Amino acid sequence: MSEQTPAFLGVEQSLTGRRWQARLNNTRLAQAIAQTHDLPEILGRVLAGRGVGVDEAEAFLSPTLRTLMPRPDSFRDMETGAARLARAIVSGEAIGIISDYDVDGVSSAALMLRFLRAVGSDARVHIPDRLTEGYGPSQKAVDELKGQGASLLVTLDCGVLSHDPLAHAARLGLETIIVDHHQAAADLPRAEAVINPNRQDDVSGQGHLCAAGVTFILLAATARALRSLGHFSDSRPEPNLLHGLDLVALATVCDVVPLRGLNRAYVTQGLKVMAQRQTIGLAALADGARLRRAPDVYALGFVLGPRLNAAGRIGHAGEALELLTTHDKGRAAQLAQALEAQNRERQEVELRVVDQAVAQAEANLGRTASLPSLVVAARGWHPGVVGLAAARLKERYQVPSFVLAVDPEKGTATGSGRSVAGVDLGRAVRAALEQGLIVKGGGHAMAAGLTVETERLADLRAFLEQELGAELSAAAARSFAVDGALTASGATLDLLELLDQAGPYGAGHPAPVFVFPAHRVVYADPAGSDHIRCTLAAADGARLKAIAFRAMGTDLGEALLSERQFPLHVAGRLTLDDWNGNRAASLMIEDAARMT
Repeated sequence: MSEQTPAFLGVEQSLTGRRWQARLNNTRLAQAIAQTHDLPEILGRVLAGRGVGVDEAEAFLSPTLRTLMPRPDSFRDMETGAARLARAIVSGEAIGIISDYDVDGVSSAALMLRFLRAVGSDARVHIPDRLTEGYGPSQKAVDELKGQGASLLVTLDCGVLSHDPLAHAARLGLETIIVDHHQAAADLPRAEAVINPNRQDDVSGQGHLCAAGVTFILLAATARALRSLGHFSDSRPEPNLLHGLDLVALATVCDVVPLRGLNRAYVTQGLKVMAQRQTIGLAALADGARLRRAPDVYALGFVLGPRLNAAGRIGHAGEALELLTTHDKGRAAQLAQALEAQNRERQEVELRVVDQAVAQAEANLGRTASLPSLVVAARGWHPGVVGLAAARLKERYQVPSFVLAVDPEKGTATGSGRSVAGVDLGRAVRAALEQGLIVKGGGHAMAAGLTVETERLADLRAFLEQELGAELSAAAARSFAVDGALTASGATLDLLELLDQAGPYGAGHPAPVFVFPAHRVVYADPAGSDHIRCTLAAADGARLKAIAFRAMGTDLGEALLSERQFPLHVAGRLTLDDWNGNRAASLMIEDAARMT
């Protein structure tokens, strides 16, 4: 956006330090979309503000796999990998799987395992222990699967940077299929197939997919290969892959990949499958979390996802995999209850790490007016929550942030980073690896992980500050895009239903943000450990319930709690509040500004 564009409502610096700007300046495009497709103007504004053209609007509003599913042969090595996997299934080879321990990795493993069992095969699955093994394939994991008789190894959501472990696998006689989506170097590991839309020679244009999204396409290609081999019959019917779209949708949302193109179809159709409660483990997880409404993107990202991730952070991700693959309702309920308890423990551990990470970040910022990135590290931080703590720092300071757990015995610090829109963290980490600044690392634009020798921490900080500084400035990360202004009386259920037509919203397709100008905070109180629940009132007396997540201790939170005598401009996303069956619109507050 041009710096010459006037600030929305004149807000040059909000309580979170951002300049408010209208997301859409070309109102003629919004009008053209609305008139051409007979849509309300506000829906045309939302679509135009997210880069949707007049000719694209109809398909955008109704994303389907039929129109958006790419040909498998558009991916490098997809057909090769599918043919190899089909041969293993037909010949009864023992298959070994290594996956990541996050939602994307576990969902990918569950998709693969469910498919293999449905077509008369099976697999041994190894999910690394986050604390003792770390991310990706290891020589130990390869040896374990080889010892169990595996002759084909499939890596899911990992492997594209695992040269040494996969070279070891080849020496043992294991053939490997890599299914990954993380950014890859030009030099790829030894494998029969490296299926990754983010490898440098892949021209599929599907680099926005998560690993589960890529896995789904591989399974579709494998099913076709099995069909050509005459593998299916009346006694062994071809599985319906669409039943797995709930897992693909879950992984797509939780891995925070852009909700555009095929990802929109995955999530839109996957939510419909999830509403049918066919995966009994997800149904049990939703029941344990007291999720009463139909699943939506928020439920995937903030209710179900964290509970599945808790297994890999505090316990072992094998429990999450079992939950997603079991057919035993009693066992599913037990596993869901265990994950619920682990998630509560994770929340407590996370808060302690976040408090200490914020204190260290404040000390670093105290030495300079601002920093283009943050890297904090300490002993005693639980490696399972450092990624979550990094996300908290990123949200608080609006800069790319790393939180690393120090292992004094190894002399290393390992952790995760989270980025802001427009700043490619995976590229920076790969550059640090190529320059020998870190021991290992990888990721994608919005999230990355790394291990660095503690004596090189200062070098890493300096490198990232230099590497990300210009990119952060160019991304205009300190601006805040808004879609329009409303009053409390205008926040209706009808408006929510209208806006839902342009969903699902998420990364790369943000939910509409509306400003409620000159509204008073007539009620505000802390909710939970760090949220603030409040009620806004317009001049005409209309009221709107609202909540500001993770606002305690921030300038935004202090203003909501204390400035009840002066009206504020309050900005946020509208959502449905159906507490106790009373359906009404409510506001998730993202920012506010004092009136000038």
